[in-house]
Amino acid sequence: MILIVDCGSTKTHWCLLNNNTVQNEYFTLGMNAVLLTAPEMEEIVRRELLPQMDTLAEAVEEVYFYGAGCLGDEICGNVAAALGAVFTKARGIEADTDLLGAARALCGREPGIACILGTGSNSCYYDGEKIADNVSPLGYILGDEGSGAVLGKILVGDVLKRQLPDDLCEKFLSQFGLDRLGIIRRVYKEPAANRFLASTSPFLLANIDRPEIHDLVVNAFKAFFRRNIANYACAGKYPVSFIGSIACYYEPQLREAAAPFGYTIGNIVKSPMPGLIAFHTR
Repeated sequence: MILIVDCGSTKTHWCLLNNNTVQNEYFTLGMNAVLLTAPEMEEIVRRELLPQMDTLAEAVEEVYFYGAGCLGDEICGNVAAALGAVFTKARGIEADTDLLGAARALCGREPGIACILGTGSNSCYYDGEKIADNVSPLGYILGDEGSGAVLGKILVGDVLKRQLPDDLCEKFLSQFGLDRLGIIRRVYKEPAANRFLASTSPFLLANIDRPEIHDLVVNAFKAFFRRNIANYACAGKYPVSFIGSIACYYEPQLREAAAPFGYTIGNIVKSPMPGLIAFHTR
C-alpha cells in the first residue's frame, strides 16, 4: 500500500492507496516541520492517525510526504525519521516540500510553473522532475503577494487609512466586531497574525462587485505575477497553474490579472491530493 500525505500547518490529509485505488482517507492536525522535532511529529502521528488506520498501518509499503516547512535535507530527514518510526515496514519514505507536491499535482511529469495561493503564496518552475527555480515567497511581511494573508493585510490597512468608501469601512468593522485598537492588537500582539489577516479576506469575495474591492484584488494578483512569475526565465513559455483556496475563489480576478502579462493560466485546483494520486499511480 502507498500512503500519500498533504501536510499543512493546520490540517494533514492522508490518502491510502491499495493497487492504485483509494482505500481510505484520513485527516489529522497539521504539522509544520520547521517547528517540530522528529519525536514530536512521531507522537502526533501515533496519537492522531494510528487509531484511525488500525491494522492498515502495518501494510504501508511506501510513504510520500509533502509538507509545510520541509525546507532542507535536515528537516526532511526529521520527517522521514518520524514516519519511519511509525510505519516500520515501509521500504521507502520520501519527504518533500509542499511546493513539490503542488508541482507534481498540477504538472504531473511535464514542465510548467506551479503556484500555491492560500493563506500564503509560493511558486516555482518545475522541469517535469524537480523544482528547477524558485523565487522566494518571503512570508506575508516581505512577500506572499496574492495570498489570503496579504489580501487581508491590504484590506485592513485600507480600512484603517480610509482608502475605501465609508460604507465599506463601517461594514467591515461591524462584520468582524473590530476597531482600530483591536486590529492592532491582533496583528502586533497576538500570535498567528497571518491567519487572522487571511480570515478577513472573505470580505473581499463577498463584496467583489464593488469597483474598489475588485481593483484591490486584481492589483494584488498583478503584484504576484510581477514580483514572482515574471522572474522565471521561462515565464510565458509554459502555463501558470495554481493550487489553493484563494486561487479557486478568485479565479476570474486571477485570470484578469494574468492577461496583461500574456500568461496562460493552466490548472486551478483547491487541493493537491487528486493530482498527487494521479502522479503516484501512473
